[in-house]
Amino acid sequence: MTTKERKEKYKCSVEYTLSFIGGKWKPIILWHLGIEGTHRYGELKKKLNGINHKMLTQQLKELVEDGLVNRVEYHQIPPKVEYSMTEKGMEFIDILKLMHEWGSRN
Repeated sequence: MTTKERKEKYKCSVEYTLSFIGGKWKPIILWHLGIEGTHRYGELKKKLNGINHKMLTQQLKELVEDGLVNRVEYHQIPPKVEYSMTEKGMEFIDILKLMHEWGSRN
């Protein structure tokens, strides 16, 4: 879905924003990448208690497609893939920090 199609689908700006980061796992993935920096797949999986392989793969794929996360594949043995935040993804860090602060207080 293009950005224009997505904007036309959602008339509310909050709903539009949540189409990028909504759900249980995306904000947590973005938090770890944005605060802690680049991670390999296995490192992320260890930090996300309860996520299965299929869900993590799907969430990362969507974040990459939406331009929030970079995926760099190194052609070596064993294979190595790293995930990091894009500039667009980093725009969500202030929102996630507020969520973190609210969660810590409550």
